[in-house]
Amino acid sequence: MGQQRRGGRGGRGGRDFEELVAEGAAVPTEGWDFSWFEGRATEARPSWGYALRLAERLSGASAALDLQTGGGEVLDFALRHAGTPPVLAVATEGWPPNVAKATALLAPRGVAVVASPEPEALPFADGAFALVSSRHPVRAHWTEIARVLAPGGTYFAQHVGPHSVFRLVEHFLGAQPEEVRIARHPDRERAGAEAAGLEVVHLRAEELRMEFHDIGAVVHFLRKVIWMVPDFTVEAYEPQLRSLHELIENEGPYVAHSTRHLIEARKPT
Repeated sequence: MGQQRRGGRGGRGGRDFEELVAEGAAVPTEGWDFSWFEGRATEARPSWGYALRLAERLSGASAALDLQTGGGEVLDFALRHAGTPPVLAVATEGWPPNVAKATALLAPRGVAVVASPEPEALPFADGAFALVSSRHPVRAHWTEIARVLAPGGTYFAQHVGPHSVFRLVEHFLGAQPEEVRIARHPDRERAGAEAAGLEVVHLRAEELRMEFHDIGAVVHFLRKVIWMVPDFTVEAYEPQLRSLHELIENEGPYVAHSTRHLIEARKPT
């Protein structure tokens, strides 16, 4: 998201609420460009710098696959900073608008973008890739990741962690069951990778502060990150939006926390 700023946005009252909500509802959601949030919401970044670390691993790779690439922005950045691009680079994406956006962005770099809806099996041969990567996959399909990795190959990814942004989620959905809260836990990720035959060589987690400065930013965030409140629409959740708008207007930025973990796993030789 954008850089932090001080103060709220707009005044109080129903008219401001309607205007802000309309702004958040009108912004296109394709891809993973978060520049619209500049001045309206902030999110701390993990200390490890995923995209640059991915660039290091892409450099000189024989064949690389990026899963659930979104609009291709992260992979594009990593390829631009890789010393020597992979001999073969492929990306998958399941949402049609993102497939088109990723293709336009990545095709000039020689990346083939494959429309591959989740959670279907990956349309690639066994052992096809020396490197498989993903940033914020909806779910890691460990058996498929292990299958398409070549012996000695690496899976390198940044995953969303457990109870991420749950203060905001529970404002709209109410208290979530413990099983939902601990989904995506790093220990579960490790267990899933190891059950698929991979060796986890690095796993690191961080909790990161987020701030929403106006209700329009909340609307756009929930439209863009659709798994937070899966059935979100402005109409269905107008009471929760109005109460959150009043909270922001009266108390300042709404604070939540995201969780992320960096995972690197290798397929034994």
